[in-house]
Amino acid sequence: MPKIYRIRYIPSETINLSADRLLYRDEKHLITEWEPIKPRDDVRHGISCVFLDKGWKISAFLDESRKLIYWYCDIVDIEYNRETDSYLLYDLLVDIKILPDGRVEVYDLDELAAAFELSLITEKQLYMSLRQSNGLLQLIYTSDLPGYVNSIIKDYTGVEAEV
Repeated sequence: MPKIYRIRYIPSETINLSADRLLYRDEKHLITEWEPIKPRDDVRHGISCVFLDKGWKISAFLDESRKLIYWYCDIVDIEYNRETDSYLLYDLLVDIKILPDGRVEVYDLDELAAAFELSLITEKQLYMSLRQSNGLLQLIYTSDLPGYVNSIIKDYTGVEAEV
């Protein structure tokens, strides 16, 4: 069973996600099912697909009846250690939310700038975050990204977010 860690720069923290239920993995995808780390009234469950080759973690946030609330996309820098079977997901700060009505919201560009100014991230990570965010936004604007991610999750696991 792999170990999965999310490393955040703002606030500085490392969160062990290894308790998430691994549904599937290959060289391109890491799919997990989870419950929120901190209890919430609105979100009870989630399914995440990490695109290991793209640096995206795209999550379906689900309510108590497992219906979709929204999609949440994290931009990540990924390190995999084969010897320890560990994934380190470095949160590159930019987040993108896709609401069921199709609206797209981009968050934390100010945190990205602050992290760079404070030397919490490297110049390479700054550029990586911007490029990966741009690539994901282009895909969102030109395709049905939620449908695409949901089909990947369903094809590999049999599980899907109810919309």
